[in-house]
Amino acid sequence: MKKLATYALALLSSLLLVEFPASAKENPIKIGLSITDFETERWPVEEAIMRKLAAEQGAELISQIANHDAKLQNDQIANMVLLGADVIIIIPEDGVAAATAVAEAAKKNIPCIAYDRLIKSDKLAAYISFDNIEVGRIQARGVLARVDHGNFVMLGGSPTDNNASLLRKGQMEIIQPLVDKGRITIVGDQWVDNWAPANATRIMEKILTARGNRIDAVVASNDGTALGALQAMKAQGLAGKVPISGQDATAAGCKSIVEQELSITVFKDVRRLSPIAIELAIKLASKMKIENLQNFSLSELTGDDRLQGTVPCRFLKVVGIDKNNVYDEIVKSGFQKYNDIYRDIREDQRPPRP
Repeated sequence: MKKLATYALALLSSLLLVEFPASAKENPIKIGLSITDFETERWPVEEAIMRKLAAEQGAELISQIANHDAKLQNDQIANMVLLGADVIIIIPEDGVAAATAVAEAAKKNIPCIAYDRLIKSDKLAAYISFDNIEVGRIQARGVLARVDHGNFVMLGGSPTDNNASLLRKGQMEIIQPLVDKGRITIVGDQWVDNWAPANATRIMEKILTARGNRIDAVVASNDGTALGALQAMKAQGLAGKVPISGQDATAAGCKSIVEQELSITVFKDVRRLSPIAIELAIKLASKMKIENLQNFSLSELTGDDRLQGTVPCRFLKVVGIDKNNVYDEIVKSGFQKYNDIYRDIREDQRPPRP
């Protein structure tokens, strides 16, 4: 956790300045931040960024961690309303369950922002994220650049996270045509509860046993699930031989790319998303006009035609990261530290320090 806090402060030094409304400075605003867990590397980082940005604008940030408990998260959101939160940012554990909390907050005129993960409610004031369908496409293309035929394993994210479904949609846009042609056979297709690396390890161990290690590629949906799967693959001598995708450009994921085990990750620059969340929160709390949001129907966002209503959204661009651009995009930009990425790499095989 200390490492993550240090990393968060380093990220803050490279943030673009965001111009917030003067009213936020004159009238203190209370922002609630509800977070699904602190096990995922990025969430403590973004909590630290948002806390600092809020403080700089004279706002108070109340954050609580739900530890993968959807009911607890709803209770925590309700408590934030009781504590006088003017606006609540939510990283949901379960996008369906959290809709109840959003609806209750809306009854009390407390706007809620879904942060990176969709909450399936048309009562949301905003949903901000990255282009998750494109993330899935990039993951699939990155794997196919190495192997475009054979036995493929699909490792999805948490089944309670709508992003996991969007990723799968993008992945299958690229993979399905080759399945239809008989070039690819999907021999394993599993969702990974809580995006947990340990769960991914267990799933991959079972698939390898069932297939006698005969797999040719793995499309994993984030760095955690990819690195978990790699643990099982290493035990069978497959790491570095079988291409595998990830997401988030974590330090461990980027290091694995440099070590030529993970094939591709996807860079979602949270240094851009966190300031947008605080800017939106302050404007919503101040009853100011919100710009740069586009309405999408819930059916578009989820693929579920039964869901009615629209949500104001903003999606940021993403970048595929492999061994050819990890240094320029990730290290030189300051997103990850040079020593974290090139630790254990021989000095004469490292690029120069930025």
